[in-house]
Amino acid sequence: MIAMGIRQSFGLYLAPVSEGLGTGRETFSLAMAIQNIVLGLPLAGLVADRIGGRRVAVFGGLVYAGGLATVSLLASTAGLLGGLGLVAGAGLSAVSYVVVLGAVGRVVPPERRSSAFGVITAAGSFGMFAMVPMSQAILSAVGWETAFLILAGIVASTAVLALRLPHGPAALMDGAVEEEPFWEVVSNAARNRNYWLLVSGFFVCGFHVAFVATHLPAYLGDQGIGESAVAWALAMIGLLNIVGSWTFGRLGDRYRKRVLLSILYFSRAAAFTLFLVVPLSSASAVVFGAVIGFLWLGTVPLTSGAVAAIFGVRHLGTLYGVVFLSHQIGAFSGVWLGGRVFDTTGGYTPVWVLAVVLGVLAALIHLPLDERPAPRLRADLQA
Repeated sequence: MIAMGIRQSFGLYLAPVSEGLGTGRETFSLAMAIQNIVLGLPLAGLVADRIGGRRVAVFGGLVYAGGLATVSLLASTAGLLGGLGLVAGAGLSAVSYVVVLGAVGRVVPPERRSSAFGVITAAGSFGMFAMVPMSQAILSAVGWETAFLILAGIVASTAVLALRLPHGPAALMDGAVEEEPFWEVVSNAARNRNYWLLVSGFFVCGFHVAFVATHLPAYLGDQGIGESAVAWALAMIGLLNIVGSWTFGRLGDRYRKRVLLSILYFSRAAAFTLFLVVPLSSASAVVFGAVIGFLWLGTVPLTSGAVAAIFGVRHLGTLYGVVFLSHQIGAFSGVWLGGRVFDTTGGYTPVWVLAVVLGVLAALIHLPLDERPAPRLRADLQA
C-alpha cells in the first residue's frame, strides 16, 4: 500500500520538478521510464523464490527510500535519473507485486488464488487513494525538494513492516514439484504460446498505466484543470481500482481469465476514446479517473492467476517477474513517449490515440489464450 501509493503520486511532481531544474518534461519522463524498466527486472522475484520475501523486501524498502532522498539531496538531472530512476526502481522491484504475489500464491489454494491476488492488488490501489492527496498536500506546503525527503521517510517504514514477512521460501499448497534450474524454467515457458500472449498483453497494460499516472496530472493542468481536481482524479483511480482489482480477482476464480482480460482492455480503449471526445472539465476529469481506476490493475490478478494456472506456483515469482518485465517495458515506452511527444509537439493527443489502438489489440491478443496447465505441470499434478 505504501510503496505503490507513493509511486503513483510521482506524476504530480513532473511539472514542478521540470520547472525547478530548468529541463523539459522529457527528462523527468526518462527518469520514470528508467524506474519502470528497473522495477520490471525479474531479479527480485528470482531471489525471493529462493530465500523468501522478508530479506528481499526489507532491503528493497531501504533502497527505495534512499533513491527518493537522493532526488532531494542532489536536486539535479543526475539525481533525478539516478535517484528516482535507477535506485528507486531497484527498491520498488523488491516491495511491489512480484515479490508479494509470489509469496501469497504459495499459501492459498488454487481455487482462491485469483481472489487473493485481487486483494493484494486492491491494497496497493488503496495506497494510491490515500497517498496521492497526502503527497499533493506535502508538495504544496514545502516544495518538491523537501517533499521528496518526507516521502523517503514514509517509504522507509516499508522496511520495518517487511520484518513481519515469513522467513525463507513458503511451503507449497499444490504439491511438491521437482526443482528446475532457472534457465530451464524460463526456457519451458518461452516455448509456450500462452506465455507469450500474456507477455504481449501485459506490455499494453504497462503502457497505459505509466502514461496516465505520469502525464495525466500535467495534461489536466495544461487544460486549466485545478490542482484539487487533478489530485482527486488520481485519487479516484486508486479508490475505484480497489473495487476493480477485487472484482476482477473474484471473477477470475469463476470465469475464463482470457475473456475477462479481453473485456478489460477493450473497456480501457473505450474509456480513452470518450475522454478525448467529451469536453474536458473538473467533473469529467474525476469521472475519467473513476472509470479508468476500475479498469486500472484488474489485469494483475487475472494475468498472475493465468501464469499460476498454466505453470504452477513454485516459480511464480520468476515467471510472473518476466511477464511483469514486459509490463515495465510498456511502461517505459508510455512514460518516455509521452514526454517526448509533448516536448516535440506541445501536446499529448498522438499518445492518447496510440493508447486506444493498443487497448483494442490487447483485447484481441487474449482471446486465444489457453488457461489449462502446461503439459509438465499436468504430469506433476497427476503424479
